[in-house]
Amino acid sequence: MPTILINPLNEAPRSESHPAARLSTLEGKTVGLLDISKPGGSVFLDRLESLLKERYKVGRVVREMKPTFAKPAPGDVIDRLLAARCDAVIEALAD
Repeated sequence: MPTILINPLNEAPRSESHPAARLSTLEGKTVGLLDISKPGGSVFLDRLESLLKERYKVGRVVREMKPTFAKPAPGDVIDRLLAARCDAVIEALAD
């Protein structure tokens, strides 16, 4: 029986994209913290929130959580971050 090799790469054409512009400061900004629901994520984000407020004078922190780490964030989670008008969003990965 012949061996069949399958290419696992997604070779679909992609449009060019560019990263978002960097913020010149975090002072007074709204930062979203997205917990992906892995163990330890909330502990990490609690500390990060404190540091953002103390060291960088972030004005407001918005916390959201994915229902599971195994799938992309559902639309309602993204919608809440957009509605909060976050200047930046940080996604937490932890175990």
